Amino acid sequence: MIKIISHRGNINGKDKNNENNPTHIKKVLKMGYDIEIDVWKIKDKFYLGHDAPQYFVEINFLKNDKLWCHAKNVEALEGMLKNEINCFWHQEDDYTITSGGLIWTYPGKILTEKSIIVLKEDNEYGLQDLKNVYGICTDNIYKLKNKLGI
Repeated sequence: MIKIISHRGNINGKDKNNENNPTHIKKVLKMGYDIEIDVWKIKDKFYLGHDAPQYFVEINFLKNDKLWCHAKNVEALEGMLKNEINCFWHQEDDYTITSGGLIWTYPGKILTEKSIIVLKEDNEYGLQDLKNVYGICTDNIYKLKNKLGI
């Protein structure tokens, strides 16, 4: 079964007002979805936010196997690895290894059964490609599930 991962808490298209918002993240977790979130560490405190640290969170918030924590600075990466939090670092790398040994794969790159891909609306993958990966991270879970027939 393919793991479906909400991109920053989005489930029905991009929603800039709720992306990385801890209150919204908790709601999406209760719906049963995994979520990719953007994590910063500034002066020993963790924050969520894509372009900048925006929402303070306790370390225990991040200790959830359903969260895929994208470290936005090296302090966040180091802090999450030290605390055994499911995390990864990438910018525009073709591939990066998550702390759990999976392959976070940049859009349009070759896929493997260990790949987690970030699916953009104009994706270059066919339906069969999408069925042969470990997971898919998307802003539109409902559209993806419909496309995959799940």
